[in-house]
Amino acid sequence: MDTLPLVVVIPTKNEAENIARTVSSVIDHVRAVVVVDSDSTDETCAIAAGLGAETVRYAWDGRYPKKKQWCLDHVRPDIPWVLFLDGDETPSPELLGELRSVFAAGPPSVAAFDIPLGYWFAGRRLRHGYTIVKRALMDRTRCSFPEVGDLGAPGMGEQEGHYQPVAESAARLRSPIEHEDLDPVRTWFDRHNRYSDWEAWLELHPEVKERIRQVKTRQGQLFHKVPFKPLVSFGYAYVYRRGFLDGRAGLDYALAMSFYRWQIGLKTRELRAVERQSGGPGGRP
Repeated sequence: MDTLPLVVVIPTKNEAENIARTVSSVIDHVRAVVVVDSDSTDETCAIAAGLGAETVRYAWDGRYPKKKQWCLDHVRPDIPWVLFLDGDETPSPELLGELRSVFAAGPPSVAAFDIPLGYWFAGRRLRHGYTIVKRALMDRTRCSFPEVGDLGAPGMGEQEGHYQPVAESAARLRSPIEHEDLDPVRTWFDRHNRYSDWEAWLELHPEVKERIRQVKTRQGQLFHKVPFKPLVSFGYAYVYRRGFLDGRAGLDYALAMSFYRWQIGLKTRELRAVERQSGGPGGRP
């Protein structure tokens, strides 16, 4: 097999710091690499094109489909299998080898694959303290991102939120995608500040929250219902998952995720107070 029979799709916006490494990691291994860009103001597209990737402009119209489903609908439809990578992600060499084994006998029978993340935080690869899995590889003819009813929510915009695409069937791969953001750590907090706006909005819209819970991973579904999320999050990452073995980076990550859960709770209480005062449903932060 010369190249893997799939297209790597990389949704981007201002990823000039990371995109060269991401494109270079896959350009010689797959049939096509396509960067789907949302009006970057940096050199993201020029860098990607210079390395041999196709570039496609994407402009969200405020309705469904959002960006990843739009990619499934429109980007290289001649290639059924799609691997989504963020602009700061690269497949590990072990994953590329595993994918060659998966596709060696022809198209897989399952519709999608869940892939673990090798997660980097504050410049260090975490070996403990997290369990992040993404449904990143899928047959577009048998998978789709659900329309969950969150168009009015703040925080996510054009991107699908923290939920998985729906697949007829799925299997899990062993080898990871490496998620290493070269941007300063403040960008992590900027993103998660926006994400917590979305999560808090969901708390005031239980019907949407329930639809999203149903399309999360099993772990995500369980965590959706636990009380005292900031404390549980810290205890799970730092103690149960032995994040302390990652030293300062493990502590920083566990605290950051706990703070993220605290943000969601605080914003939710604020929204509910505004709702009580106005006598109306929902509201925005």
